[in-house]
Amino acid sequence: MSVTPNRDEAWKLLCEFNQNDALLKHALTVEGVMRHFAALEGEDVEKWGIIGLLHDLDYEKYPDQHCIKAMEIMKEHDIDEEYIHAVASHGWGICCDVEPTHKMEKILFTIDELTGLITAACLMRPSKSVLDIELKSVKKKYKTQSFAAGVDRSIIEKGCAMIEKDLDYVINEVIMGMRECAEEIGLKGAL
Repeated sequence: MSVTPNRDEAWKLLCEFNQNDALLKHALTVEGVMRHFAALEGEDVEKWGIIGLLHDLDYEKYPDQHCIKAMEIMKEHDIDEEYIHAVASHGWGICCDVEPTHKMEKILFTIDELTGLITAACLMRPSKSVLDIELKSVKKKYKTQSFAAGVDRSIIEKGCAMIEKDLDYVINEVIMGMRECAEEIGLKGAL
């Protein structure tokens, strides 16, 4: 029988496979942003948050098998297939062929890379905070290809097309979602 993990169980599972502080903060960031989007969409905030939290479950130990190992680990823990599909789908066309079909999956695909770019932009600020960063400054960094060069902008843009939202809207809502969990993700800064 498959199970849907609660927040504590998901966190414990994540920490079993990840000890790197930056990866854990990224997981918490994506969780917070997914919770924010779930609330905007009138969807299940807990479920979306847990999927965001678990999305990189396998990344620290199995970077070369990202998403593939996550599916195996989640199956071993009898986690509901819907959660497994959602987690794997954020790697569509990158490291696996599981296509995002549900609105939640498409949003996860869209925001994952963007949270990294916004985090980097926040850390460059004197305040080191997400609480005072604005869309305009993120857009400027976004357009500078050498800034956060590891962030694949084409994935973000493909995601925006999938969810039928423009880039400005998505960036702004990701900022808002990150503000909601600023302390937990270490981006409250000096404000």
